[in-house]
Formats: sequence, C-alpha cells, structure tokens
Amino acid sequence: MLLRDKVAVVYGAGGPIGGAAARAFAREGARVFLAGRTLAILDKVAGEIGAAGGAAESARVDALDERSVGAFTDSVAERAGAIDISFNAISVQDVQKPLTEITAEEFVQPIAVAARTQFLTIRAAVKHMVPRGSGVVLMFGGGGPQTLPGLGGFKVALDAMEGIRRQWACEVGAHGIRVVTMITGGVPESMPDGFAPKDEIAAGLREATLLGRVATLADVGDVAAFVASDRARTMTSATVNISCGAIVDH
Repeated sequence: MLLRDKVAVVYGAGGPIGGAAARAFAREGARVFLAGRTLAILDKVAGEIGAAGGAAESARVDALDERSVGAFTDSVAERAGAIDISFNAISVQDVQKPLTEITAEEFVQPIAVAARTQFLTIRAAVKHMVPRGSGVVLMFGGGGPQTLPGLGGFKVALDAMEGIRRQWACEVGAHGIRVVTMITGGVPESMPDGFAPKDEIAAGLREATLLGRVATLADVGDVAAFVASDRARTMTSATVNISCGAIVDH
C-alpha cells in the first residue's frame, strides 16, 4: 500500500475527479476526509470506500470560505493527528464563451475561484504540515502552451494555478512539503451522461492525443496516489502530465 497510515483531505470529493482520487488514496491505505458542499453525495462516496475496506469521513465544507476551510483542516488534524496529503479538485465555475462575447465578471470568475480556493486550502494544510516537516499538496488542472478558442477565462485560470504551484513549492520546500499539479487534457468520464455533446467532445479529445486514447478516472486516481506517496518524494514544483500526449510539455 503506497499510502498506508497517511491522512488525506480531498476537496470536491463528490465530483468525478475528487472522488477518483479519494477512492485511490483509500485503496492505498490512507484515511481520507472528504470535503464538499453536498453532504449526501460525499456520504455516498464514503460508503463506497468503506464497502471496499477503506476509511473515509465526510464534511460539508465551502472551499472558498476561509473559516470553513480552516475549521475543517484543524478538525482533521486534531482527530487524525496529521494531514499528509491535500488535494483540491473543486470546479472553478468557468463560463466558456468567445472573449468578444463574455462579460468581465464571467471572464474573471474562474480565475478568482481557482486562485482563492487553492490558496486557502493549501495554506490551511501547510499549517499542519510544516511542524512535521513533510506533506504533499496536489492540484488538478494546469497550463501548457496550447489553448483553444471559446474558453473564456478557463485556460487563464489553469495557467494561474501553475504560478500558484510554483510559488507554494518555493516557499514550503524547505519544510519537506511537495507541491505538484496534475493535468489531463480532459477526462470524458467526468462529463455527465446526459450531457448532449459528450461523445463529440470525447472524440475530439481522443483525436488530439498521441496515444489514441484519453485518461480515465482510474488513471487520475492511480497517478494521484503515486504522486502523493513517498515513491515520488523527489518530485515537487512539477506538472505531472497524463494527457496521453494531447498537451505537449514546455
């Protein structure tokens, strides 16, 4: 087990990406604390983890609210004795339109959401990691030189997250804390089944890859668990690219 006796907090754990990471963390031996806005969905994920032999607890947390995030992490650290892993996979509330058609508020929204939630959740986790001299912060969604028309502020938000990752890694590395971003180029499984253009989008994502296939939710969980483990202890201030070649590294 890669994460035996580790304590992980996962924000957005009710969503496809966060849920995939939470399940993988638990499978690899971590005690997982699920955070999100809808407790019923979190409880379902926790139940599935428990049925598979893992350990998970749910909490309603607003990852954009400083007090909510702080109270959650303090509670986890007090009850579990530590926070070893923090993973934030909440939606950045993006509105995707051409820049000539989008409002200023719609454009700025995902940038502000991404920056605020990542700052708050990372800072709260680091508070408990620094005294122990270790910890791993995972971020989901990063940049790359390519973009597409009609994304509004979404790609800008992803690029901002790369800068946030670099800054935190620089400042907490001396305390043994690693900060890593995961990028996929898109995970078709994460789109709801009732979403009309799902098949068309999935085909487009697959066509853009070099391997002729796209990352799955299982891939996301497997890689997240590896990066969070001590086997990746030399990796920080880095982007882990699991886009199957759709995103070409700088």
